[in-house]
Amino acid sequence: MRDAQEQDPENFFLAACYLEQRGKKGEDVKDEARELAVKILGNLISSYNGMRAILSVYRSFVSHDEALALADEALKLHPDERYLKRCVALCLKWKIRYFRDSHTKQSLIDRAVSLHKEVISLYPHSSFVKKIDLANIHAKSNNGMAKADQMYQDLLRMDLEPAEKQLLYNHYAKYLLIDRKYHNQSLRYHMKAAAIPVQSFYRANSIKVLEKIKNKRRNQMSREIEEFLENLQEP
Repeated sequence: MRDAQEQDPENFFLAACYLEQRGKKGEDVKDEARELAVKILGNLISSYNGMRAILSVYRSFVSHDEALALADEALKLHPDERYLKRCVALCLKWKIRYFRDSHTKQSLIDRAVSLHKEVISLYPHSSFVKKIDLANIHAKSNNGMAKADQMYQDLLRMDLEPAEKQLLYNHYAKYLLIDRKYHNQSLRYHMKAAAIPVQSFYRANSIKVLEKIKNKRRNQMSREIEEFLENLQEP
């Protein structure tokens, strides 16, 4: 990746990916990330401008606040670019997940709900994951749990491909545990996700959760989960 970046120094997407890999190895990439962000802001209309990639670097190695500020600045420069609205929506989702101030958090949630709805309308044929994101954002809102429940039930009734079902079941399992505190129902949906023989991050994540419960042997479902994992079909 380093060699490719040196051969194509104006490819900011590649440069951001290289920074992310270096950050994962423990290097301090904050200053370089901020320098690259300035270059990306000057080339937002070009192909492979790297905005989504640099935001990922900011999220992991700089801060959620700076990631959101960067996305907002980009959108101010080009307010009609729909992919930049998608970037801001993504940063809002990240920030809400980790924010603690309840008053400010609600204002962020309101903005995130509005922007996610707009992004869904702008990308009608690829809005499946954004609808899951919107349901999860509603779950963090004051009095938003009923809306989140309804959105998930609507999604669960959709005619989906196996990989889409797997993704949905994994997300729903996390929602049931984190937001609804329905531990056993959450495990049931992790089992549904793991049972779909499609190799993916979501299947691996659900299997990891189930194995953790099995190894602790404290949950009333531990034996059932152990038998399920023993008979699990490999993709």
